[in-house]
Amino acid sequence: MDYNFYQNKFQSAISTILKKELDDLKLKVSIGSVMESLALKVYKSEWSSNPQSPLIANGRIFFSVWVNDKAIQENKIYYNIHALKLRELKGYKILSRNFAERFREQFINNSDNWPNVSVQYGPLTLMEGWIELKPDSIEKDTSQLVQKFLDISFIIDETLDHYKI
Repeated sequence: MDYNFYQNKFQSAISTILKKELDDLKLKVSIGSVMESLALKVYKSEWSSNPQSPLIANGRIFFSVWVNDKAIQENKIYYNIHALKLRELKGYKILSRNFAERFREQFINNSDNWPNVSVQYGPLTLMEGWIELKPDSIEKDTSQLVQKFLDISFIIDETLDHYKI
């Protein structure tokens, strides 16, 4: 896999998202190599057990778009929302399975906007889907996925609010 090619495409995709919109939502973006994949992650520091290092915190919630050799062979770009070790988030009392169910109840109302999406996973993967990998439109397609996430990110905040101590 040509990491530089996809990193440049993901970086281009992010450049089309308004920084003000990300800032208003308190969201951050990271692009990097993870487990033999190149991933674009969107997250909030508050959605982690370690706000100073949210990307490597044990407990964290994030949206990701990624490619790897297998995805490229399948001609797909994958996306998902992960919720890892939520019991470690400070200020909350969360059972992961309950959090996943509550999130999915709200997400399902918006699921028509997400191609090839499924919520039929354990509590660590709140939803996952894929889009066709089209080399000429990777930036546009990735940007649209990120924008879709920005539009539903409030669901994570609302779900977390239910578990505040």
